[in-house]
Amino acid sequence: MEKKQSKPMELLNTMVSEPYYLLHFLAFFSYLVIRTSASHVLSAHITDHLLHREIQAALTFGLLNAIKMVREETWEGFIADSLFFAKIFLIGLTLILDRHLTLWYVVVFTVIYIFTQQPAFQKLGTSSKLTPLQLESLLTEGSTSKHWLIEFRASYSPACIRTSRCFPELSITYSNKNFSFGIVDLGLFPNAAEYFGISLSGSMGQLPTYVLFTNGAEVARYTQLESQAKAFRDPITKRFLSGYFKLDRHLLEYINGK
Repeated sequence: MEKKQSKPMELLNTMVSEPYYLLHFLAFFSYLVIRTSASHVLSAHITDHLLHREIQAALTFGLLNAIKMVREETWEGFIADSLFFAKIFLIGLTLILDRHLTLWYVVVFTVIYIFTQQPAFQKLGTSSKLTPLQLESLLTEGSTSKHWLIEFRASYSPACIRTSRCFPELSITYSNKNFSFGIVDLGLFPNAAEYFGISLSGSMGQLPTYVLFTNGAEVARYTQLESQAKAFRDPITKRFLSGYFKLDRHLLEYINGK
């Protein structure tokens, strides 16, 4: 029988194998090498000042991570925030060492951003991966499920990557014979976005968008744009989506045979 890996080990294996994580690790590790080499040529005053700032950065980084660990619902979101904080602190520290080094790190992080991407959560839970045609067929010709909750996403969207774990895990909890979950990747089918009333443009991007269909008709919708407009008062989480689409009520109705 195959032994199932724990979530921390699975996450560690992903971070080692993915270029996005590996390149960030090498960039951060290079600072330790440069810092050790530079300590022999820096004056005592600069060394003391740098050490003081490094301690401050480490403590602040640890505090921010602790806060994010409590507030973030997904590992993808937590890692994205942690890497962002680490890059800010690293660039700040290199300004003390050498501004040319700062420029070098800015270039490195820019190249990493252009050529690699944080991987999204890959598992689907009990949700189905659908093409726009398959979804349209389910809605127009009918299906065994009365309700379909659809997530429209794109693999290139940072917002979709951060929330990519929420929907599959929701589907495991709430899917049943009357309520099904589906995922449509509009990154693969961008021409279908307009048909479903979703904007893919940069500043007004609405991904991810969640739409609840009942008996083939749309009855509720929530987009990433709405979350941004509310100044992050309602971040997209499993708890928020469950409450917004009244998933507990739908599950109770199914259990009670309504």
